[in-house]
Amino acid sequence: MDAPFGAWKSPITSKSITAGSVKIGGISFYKNNLYWLEGRPQEGGRISLCRYDKENKSGVDVTPKESNARTRVHEYGGAAVTFGGGKEEVGNIFYSDFASQRMCKLTDDGSSEPTFITPGGDRFRFADGEYDDENKQIFCVREDHFDNAEPKDVVNEIVTVQTDESMSMKVIATGRDFYSAPRLSPDGKKLAYITWNHPNMPWDATELRIVNTDSSSSATEDHELIAGSDGDTSIMQPMWHPQTGELFYISDKSGFYNIYKAGIEKSILTMDFDFGGAAPGWILGQQGFTFLNDGRLVAQYTRDGMSKIIVAKIDGSAESVTDFEEFDMTDGLPMQFGSITIDDSSSNNNDLYFIGGSPSTPASVYKWNLDTKGRAEILKCSSDLSFPENVISVPKQVEFPTTLGTAYGYYYPPNNGDFQCNSEKAPPLLVKAHGGPTACTGTSFNPGTQFWTSRGFAVLDVDYGGSTGYGRDYRRRLRKSWGIVDIDDVCAGAAFLVKEGLADVDRLCIDGGSAGGYTTLGALAFRDVFKAGCSLYGVGDLTALAGDTHKFESRYLDGLVGPYPQEEATYKKRSPIESTDTLSCPILLLQGSEDKIVPPNQAEMMHKALVNKGIPSCIKIYEGEQHGFRKAENIEDALDSELAFYGKVFGIDIPDAVDLEIDNM
Repeated sequence: MDAPFGAWKSPITSKSITAGSVKIGGISFYKNNLYWLEGRPQEGGRISLCRYDKENKSGVDVTPKESNARTRVHEYGGAAVTFGGGKEEVGNIFYSDFASQRMCKLTDDGSSEPTFITPGGDRFRFADGEYDDENKQIFCVREDHFDNAEPKDVVNEIVTVQTDESMSMKVIATGRDFYSAPRLSPDGKKLAYITWNHPNMPWDATELRIVNTDSSSSATEDHELIAGSDGDTSIMQPMWHPQTGELFYISDKSGFYNIYKAGIEKSILTMDFDFGGAAPGWILGQQGFTFLNDGRLVAQYTRDGMSKIIVAKIDGSAESVTDFEEFDMTDGLPMQFGSITIDDSSSNNNDLYFIGGSPSTPASVYKWNLDTKGRAEILKCSSDLSFPENVISVPKQVEFPTTLGTAYGYYYPPNNGDFQCNSEKAPPLLVKAHGGPTACTGTSFNPGTQFWTSRGFAVLDVDYGGSTGYGRDYRRRLRKSWGIVDIDDVCAGAAFLVKEGLADVDRLCIDGGSAGGYTTLGALAFRDVFKAGCSLYGVGDLTALAGDTHKFESRYLDGLVGPYPQEEATYKKRSPIESTDTLSCPILLLQGSEDKIVPPNQAEMMHKALVNKGIPSCIKIYEGEQHGFRKAENIEDALDSELAFYGKVFGIDIPDAVDLEIDNM
């Protein structure tokens, strides 16, 4: 059927996206069982721990129906679940309860109700635990919000939590601003951990240290420094070799995130690609490499939008790996995945488990056997829905010229087998700016992207300068240049597609969430490329963000913009809200009412400025939402509102469009 671009009717609706979909993460293997976490929009965003039922080939809930297994350490959380009691017939599962932020204890066979093992009140938060079998305790990161402390005063430490319900805790490492990844050596005598100080973020400069578990000193400076002494290297993901007891970790010392062994200066597997998974450091518990039962190293990296697996023999006397195999497991699809775990129940078992997806497959739990080397098997898919293949747009990685050389992105052409457009030369283009900004986009199936392409929009998902996955130099392009480099790159990407005849210059729009919302607002305020935009919980006022955010990001802007208030003039110059006089196109603002990372007053101030200037604008504040939308009704409304917004702005007759009131329209 012939119809204008953007006016195609699609089976991928907002309701279909949330109705049968969950968010999958936190994969683990414990006592011969595979576990993962599911975030459920239909249950208000509640996160449940699930176990794979081998007999019925499905996931079953482990945590109680009323529980939400989610921690707020660093606000972004991660690693909310710890398993322990491997030597016992019945093991235990420990998880952070979101409502109280207390740690709960649950038997893995479901024979008991959850009990709290940490004190009540709003003071403590816990994450990233490592169980100590010998002493029945958990080494973990603890965040102390004593007396409703201001962000700068919140205390982060590594502590032990006794699991006998005595609620006893002991500080193991203290004195630094942040800690992560406490990892216990196989003999239980040493604990490795990552630590860093303001104004660094974990991808800027961190230290890897070791403390004896019987040490009398909890002061970090008394603990052995293994890596990161230069103050300009990012170290992450420490892991002890289960057989040899050697310590391995990932470092960007070479210019890329490569794998190192403690005591050896050079990477054991030097490659011009980043290991470790996407957007390292934002959430706790990421682990992009592990060891097989026979001692071999298994690691993943991403190249040209595709994840690769490397399996290598580790020679204790050698300083580098020369004997390795590489696999993609994807039949040529640009598949991406992150953390890897193994079945450790037998020394002869070489099953790998990971979460990943391709452009045509939603994020799923995969099983892949290293011996048979067949196609990876899906054990659990994040979506029960299936869409016709002829409405799925497969992305192509594009490189385009920009101010600092070359930038990258993924171009999704409009695609719907039931429609075509013969009346227009090029489709409207939606450019997407990812959050972070130190993060990256990916090619796994994203129904939110297919929502647009199946309606006749083209989409460009941009990995602007500063994105992860392209090495340290590319990641550091944003140093002191946020609000310049990222904006240059999203504009350059749009111009590139217009030049290639793949986008209509008069219908260029942009959206993004959080930091991507800032890039969106900045591109609309400081450049004359886009004709409309949508900011989702985006930053409009950098000075407000510098003084009103949580501890983890409270000095983030020092590296992205400059120290505040010394560089206040720069902050104001790069704040879109300070440049409303240059805004001349419609903007939609979507925001959560309980957002602690980007408070809602930023969206409200921006909307007021736009209305006062007479620019078409609409604001929606979703009650009960935080940084990112988790409730099904709000996810649906956000998508439908953005589509209706562009329909009105560009004069597209959107089928079944929701009614949207736009000020000054």
